Amino acid sequence: MSLFHDVTNKPWDQVGLPDGIDPKPVFRASSASVALTIFLGVVSVVFSLLLVSYYIRMQLGDWVPVALPDLLWTNTGVLVLSSVFMQLAVTRNRHEEQTQFAKGAGLLFLLGGLLAVAFIAGQYMAWTELVAAGQGVRANPSNAFFYLLTGVHALHLIGGLWVWSRAEIRISQGVPASDIHLSIKLCTVYWHFLLLIWVGLFVLLSYT
Repeated sequence: MSLFHDVTNKPWDQVGLPDGIDPKPVFRASSASVALTIFLGVVSVVFSLLLVSYYIRMQLGDWVPVALPDLLWTNTGVLVLSSVFMQLAVTRNRHEEQTQFAKGAGLLFLLGGLLAVAFIAGQYMAWTELVAAGQGVRANPSNAFFYLLTGVHALHLIGGLWVWSRAEIRISQGVPASDIHLSIKLCTVYWHFLLLIWVGLFVLLSYT
């Protein structure tokens, strides 16, 4: 009877897993982490296409490099500090039982976001300075690419600030550190990513 059962058994007709096998998740990472990884891949492709277009366009004879405002150096330092505070918030959050708004990881996370706001404000001031000097979007193709690249980067940072603000609202209401840790960690990863993108753009714009 057992042999007949084994021969006639059709496992493909069974619904669910065979007996004795426990279901296991495909990914150990959370769905939010996987979603962020995919999004960072898409953003990387977008910036790669923009840089390819940049290199192709700069080969033409009418290309005149933009004289970058010195303010961009200050803005870069501000963004570096923003990323540093974000990382410190992740580290501090691991050793807390509850994340509070105005102390510990909550304060570090708040400062990281505010510095990102200061970076965007500094970028706007740099754009205004260029326009006042007659270096608007239509002055030269290099100018147009400068505003495009820096503007797209700023828009991605603004999107990150939206997520950051939602996390800040949760922190202000008082949450266990373990419940907010993933949000702080993912924001920090995104901040590091945008910092790397900005450093690459800044070097490119400075030397071309």
